[in-house]
Amino acid sequence: MAYYSVLEVTPTTDAWIADYIAPTYAAVAKHGGKYLARTGSHERLEGKGEDPALRVIIEWPSKQAAQAFMTEPDYVPHFKARSEGSISHHFLIEGTDDLA
Repeated sequence: MAYYSVLEVTPTTDAWIADYIAPTYAAVAKHGGKYLARTGSHERLEGKGEDPALRVIIEWPSKQAAQAFMTEPDYVPHFKARSEGSISHHFLIEGTDDLA
């Protein structure tokens, strides 16, 4: 079953960004992930609140693949840099319709 990472990221510094993109892309691919969106082009259609600078959606082949990515040794230092240099929220969503 597919799972989806949905991230909201607002950088507080750009020091980490240049070194983050390529190795993170490789680590996502290594664990079978596929970027569906990495963009600052988004708009709120409902609700109120602060909008992040970036929204990212990654499709994973399984929950285990997403979890393995988060602990991937090649990714961990980049995750740490992003965590320290941004306000980020990461949600893992099961690709199912519980209301069907």
